[in-house]
Amino acid sequence: MPLLQVIHEDEALLVLDKPAGLLCVPGRGADKQDCLSERARQRWHDALVVHRLDMGTSGLVLMARGIEMQRALGHAFATQQVDKRYEAVVDGVIDAGGDGAWRLIDAPIAADWPRRPLRIVDPVHGKASLTRWRVKAAAAQPGATRLELAPQTGRTHQLRVHLAHIGHPILGDALYADEAVQARAPRLLLHAARLELTHPFSGEPLRFESRVPF
Repeated sequence: MPLLQVIHEDEALLVLDKPAGLLCVPGRGADKQDCLSERARQRWHDALVVHRLDMGTSGLVLMARGIEMQRALGHAFATQQVDKRYEAVVDGVIDAGGDGAWRLIDAPIAADWPRRPLRIVDPVHGKASLTRWRVKAAAAQPGATRLELAPQTGRTHQLRVHLAHIGHPILGDALYADEAVQARAPRLLLHAARLELTHPFSGEPLRFESRVPF
């Protein structure tokens, strides 16, 4: 079993660096039982899931040690006390305007039931979904842009759906990009690069970062 990339470990919580292509939790079928949570439990018997990243997304994952901490961290996520920052490379050239200003995508997301597990923007039945984003730099690839993303809600596939919704799908996205955009990268170019929160037990401010691998 490959080694876990441990960013932080204490008696209450863990921060792990998930590689792209690894599930966060077990899937259906014997071939989908290897995942980050199971690897963590092999080392820490009390490790519990708090949030998830898509299989194709790499980067920081926070896990609780014990049910009390799981509840505390779950509450912190639900009440937006955890600052999450992602980096993505998207299709198309976006003019930054020179000021680095944050912009907002406000587009409700719902399950696309006939095509599950896909999600869609649905103003009638969707749940409120907010993503702040700004241009970080021109991407190395021609016709692409590197973005910094700060989701304010945590809907399934939120960043992927929102960026496709505004006409800039993430390179390598096999669900929400067309074949040409999928083919522009060998993986989904989305990475959970930073987490900031207050330790629920000690009150210590915590900040964790992961190098973007693309």
